[in-house]
Amino acid sequence: MSVHPNSLSSQKRLSHLDLLNMRRNNEKISMLTCYDASFASLLDACKVDVLLVGDSLGMVVQGHLSTLPVKMDAMIYHTEAVCRGSHRALIISDMPFGSFQISPQDSFRNAAALMVAGAQMVKIEGGIEMVETTNFLSRRGIPVCAHIGLLPQSVNHLGGYRVQGRDAESVARLRSEALALQEAGACMLLMEAIPAALAASITDDLTIPTIGIGAGAEVSGQVLVLHDMLNISLGKKARFVKNYMDGASSIEDAILCFISEVKAGKFPALEHTYK
Repeated sequence: MSVHPNSLSSQKRLSHLDLLNMRRNNEKISMLTCYDASFASLLDACKVDVLLVGDSLGMVVQGHLSTLPVKMDAMIYHTEAVCRGSHRALIISDMPFGSFQISPQDSFRNAAALMVAGAQMVKIEGGIEMVETTNFLSRRGIPVCAHIGLLPQSVNHLGGYRVQGRDAESVARLRSEALALQEAGACMLLMEAIPAALAASITDDLTIPTIGIGAGAEVSGQVLVLHDMLNISLGKKARFVKNYMDGASSIEDAILCFISEVKAGKFPALEHTYK
């Protein structure tokens, strides 16, 4: 399926306020990563709600072993491409490693560059240590999606891609981080690889939308790496990944099935969640 970008030019993009209303109306939010104009056009035509220009491009596009080598120039380049190819979905861009950890002022300069490239929101990994930066950005007109739980940019510190929130101390920390980030002005919270019950509890504590990736079904929405759900990424897949090409007649059908299952609360199933 091919949709010319100009054919959708009259459409209005979703905003973070639309996502907030979706949460309030108990409508699940669908999100997939995207890195280029062609897939952006297809995903838009399928009506994915959010396109995440993820630093996961370092692994699935550039062939690195982690997201750490991704540079700001690459994030700007791919954000521009996704923006040109889509007209409906809200676009979120990842702040890559090293672009936001030094100071809120440096973070603003880098986040502003992504907004100029077409992002409507930036995603920042980190908990309490990112509260000041989240507040600094949000007070200056840059919407922030916070990211807690498993933090791929901190893989060396964590000692690998490990499930988070399985002991009392980390549970308390994640809950307090979520509340602090919302208070700091985050418009959305992404939770990665944490027990489903904890993600559900945090969602109940918050008023902003929550997005899960390996965080169970009781959140506001779901995200997967596009290459993972199409079963074309390299390496071992995480527990939370479902191969939507299995039984699908086309890439379009796989994407539509993902959206349908997210909206119906059928994905993730128990086999894709952590206890």
